[in-house]
Amino acid sequence: MRAVDGRTEARTAPPARRDVAPVRAPDRAPVRAPVRAPARAPDLAPILADLDAGTRRAAVPDPTAPGGWRADPEVKAGILACFRDRSTSAWDLDGALQFRDRVGVPPKALLAGGWRIVPGGTSVRAGAYLGSGVVVMPPSFVNVGAWIGEDTMVDSHVLVGSCAQVGARVHLSAGVTIGGVLEPAGARPVIIEDDAFVGAGSSLLEGVLVGRGAVIGAGVVLTATSRLYDLVRERVLAGTADAPLAVPAGAVVVPGTRAVSGAFAAAHGLGASVALLVKDRDAGTDARLVLEEALR
Repeated sequence: MRAVDGRTEARTAPPARRDVAPVRAPDRAPVRAPVRAPARAPDLAPILADLDAGTRRAAVPDPTAPGGWRADPEVKAGILACFRDRSTSAWDLDGALQFRDRVGVPPKALLAGGWRIVPGGTSVRAGAYLGSGVVVMPPSFVNVGAWIGEDTMVDSHVLVGSCAQVGARVHLSAGVTIGGVLEPAGARPVIIEDDAFVGAGSSLLEGVLVGRGAVIGAGVVLTATSRLYDLVRERVLAGTADAPLAVPAGAVVVPGTRAVSGAFAAAHGLGASVALLVKDRDAGTDARLVLEEALR
């Protein structure tokens, strides 16, 4: 005979006798898993709505924090929770564009704001803030939690990653990549302060901070642990994983190279790519960066 769910199989069990009490196991405390209250999923709608409206940010200016910015771990945790539901939903924008994505990260409503989204394939997720006067050229992608300040130009083929903070009157040139930072929750996202310029094809990743009015030349790649060689003050600015690189306000940074040591490298004339701070921003720099108002 074989027990099934505490009973004996009917086809092999003998008829039950009413005068015999059922056999029970000795009394002992049952072994149970600890009882825990069910985890409450965060109410994601307010988080996305607040981020979308700009009333809450993934990072905020704070003079007491390293680099002058403080990340909000609750915002990042809320955004990560949006991805837990793996079900998808479809959005059809009158046949012009169609999307299928996680149900927790829908597209942003783009028709009611004071910005311009030029036709051609741009996608902006809900929970991304666009300030008044922002222009987004196609095709570009702005991820959840990003903040883009007023009158900023997002040129073609630009990626603005999750939680990236882009200030006012910034120009992100064609092909720029602004990396997203979601984990760890307390890590600083990529931050580009007001009036900065980022040249075509540049990549700013892993929590790099670009100070107010700084100019990043075309093709510069900066990560958290990059070294920035300051030719003006003859110093090396270095970042770490815990304290990512910060480009000083008003700095003009261009790509450069430095010789690689070793006989093989010397024999082949090899060099490694580096970032050079070659000057501070001045009137001549400003003149070369002026955008025609008609484009905005």
